[in-house]
Amino acid sequence: MESLREAARVLRNAGRVSVLTGAGISAESGVPTFRGPGGLWENYRPEELATPEAFARDPALVWRWYNWRRGLIARCRPNPAHMALVELEKAKGEGFTLITQNVDGLHEAAGSRRILELHGNIWRVRCTACGVRYTERSLELPAPPSCRECGGLVRPDVVWFGEALDPQVLAKAWEAAQDAEVMLVIGTSAVVHPAASLVPAAKAAGAFVIELNLEPTAHSELVDISIRGKAGELLPGIVAAK
Repeated sequence: MESLREAARVLRNAGRVSVLTGAGISAESGVPTFRGPGGLWENYRPEELATPEAFARDPALVWRWYNWRRGLIARCRPNPAHMALVELEKAKGEGFTLITQNVDGLHEAAGSRRILELHGNIWRVRCTACGVRYTERSLELPAPPSCRECGGLVRPDVVWFGEALDPQVLAKAWEAAQDAEVMLVIGTSAVVHPAASLVPAAKAAGAFVIELNLEPTAHSELVDISIRGKAGELLPGIVAAK
C-alpha cells in the first residue's frame, strides 16, 4: 500500500517524532474500554464512579471498581504496536516523545521511557493527605487503601471526570506536538480535549501527521496520511521499513 510506504519513508527521515495514543492501541491487548454497553459494573457507569464527588461520597465503592479494573488490566500484555514504539524511541532518542491518553501502563511495560501520561496511571496512587505519589501494583488492596507514608486516604493517580490535567504534563505535550516533524496518532477518536487539540496544533506548526485507526476520526480529513487497520499489524512494518 502506497500510504504505508510513504508513512515509513517520512517517519524514517524525521528527527523529531511525537506520538499520541488512545484506547485503540490498548484494546488490541484486550484492555476493556469500560465505556459503552458493556461498561457497567455492579449497575454503575464509569461516569458515576470516576469523579471526585463519587470518591468523597464512597471511597470504598470507587476503590472496589478500581481493584476490579486493575485485575482485568493485569492480565493484559503489550502488543506489537507497543513494542514498535519502543523501537521507534530507540531510533529517535531524545527526538521522540510518546503522549498517551491511556492509564493502563502498557507503554511502560513494553519498555517505552519518554512517556507523557495525560490521564495518569492506574498503577500509581496519590495520597489525599500528604500528596505523595507511588507505584502500587498489589491486586489485593483494601477498599479503600491507606498511604504507606502517612496513613492517609489514597486515591488512584488518574484524572477523573471534572478534573483538569496536570498542567506540567500538558505543557510538555503541547511542546512536543508543536516541535514535531512527524506526529503519529494511534487508536484515538480525537474527540476528548485537550488531547484532541494536540493534532491540529502539530499540523499548524508544520508537522506531517500520520493517523492509524480502525475507523475514520474527527481528524482524518486534517492529517496527511490516514490508514485504516490495527496498529499492531501495521505499525511494526512501518517502523522497521528501510
